[in-house]
Amino acid sequence: MPAEGRLAAGARLALTTFTTVPVRAGRIDRAVAGTAMALAPAVGALLGAVLAGVLLVTGGFAPPLVAAGVTVGTSALLTRGLHLDGLADTVDALGSYRRGPAALEIMKKPDVGPFGVTALVVVLLVQAAVLAELAERSALATLAAVVTATATGRLGVGVACRRGLPAARPDGLGALVAGTVGPPALAAGTVAVALLALAAVPDRPWQGPLVVAAALATAVWLLRHVVRRLGGITGDVLGATVEVVTTLVYLGLVLSG
Repeated sequence: MPAEGRLAAGARLALTTFTTVPVRAGRIDRAVAGTAMALAPAVGALLGAVLAGVLLVTGGFAPPLVAAGVTVGTSALLTRGLHLDGLADTVDALGSYRRGPAALEIMKKPDVGPFGVTALVVVLLVQAAVLAELAERSALATLAAVVTATATGRLGVGVACRRGLPAARPDGLGALVAGTVGPPALAAGTVAVALLALAAVPDRPWQGPLVVAAALATAVWLLRHVVRRLGGITGDVLGATVEVVTTLVYLGLVLSG
């Protein structure tokens, strides 16, 4: 496929994978999937801009915590709740202390166990609390912080799909995207997100890029543990990575020095 065609198909796949935007997916193969995963931070930035708008507009007539709750709910709606579902399934599998196929079988079950419920509650509470704090900052700082967090969360997907990490199953999303993102795409995404992060904490511009780096480093460590336990990545692992990295960035951006 020509480079331009692969880019367009990758953009469509990224939108349909990470949002509910009604875009028809074109050709899907590993090359296109790799492009989609590399473009995930850009999709995250667009989503973050929408969520920041929801937070700022709702915060104009409602208390900050209410505005934060509406924003968290909007995020779940715009992503079909898939990342939250992936988080719950992944934590349940890891919490079972089982390995390989036995752990993967737990991830396929439709119910959510106590570990998964706890993870969802903690992540949603932290995100809502941070967004309530961000709602009281300047509009520019709020926009930069939300865009940074959502873009970095999707950059975590690229980290999970980097070359060298296998898929846990021979089929499914994990098998399609595992090992498809090369170092140049990761480097470009990291630089772009770090530049966005400079405006997230206006009085300490170094804090945003540092938080981004720390969250991605944590994702690398967690993914190594997941691969040891599960044998590779899955679609659920990608969703869990999005939520964990996003939450870590949100948390880091409101910590005071």
